[in-house]
Amino acid sequence: MPKMKTKSGAKKRFRVRPGGTVKRGQAFKRHILTKKSTKNKRHLRGAVNVHETNMGHIAQMLPFAGL
Repeated sequence: MPKMKTKSGAKKRFRVRPGGTVKRGQAFKRHILTKKSTKNKRHLRGAVNVHETNMGHIAQMLPFAGL
């Protein structure tokens, strides 16, 4: 049986919080910021939780996270 491996891209992008939720960064904040409004950029600040409908995919990518 081969070893289970964590997806290296997922371990860089997600952090599991103590309550079992997963923290992720916001998209659309890296480049081409001049045409985006200040309000839009302000709402993209900070981190948010992964939606519960995507938690199955996250659990497959992070098998040792205890999800």
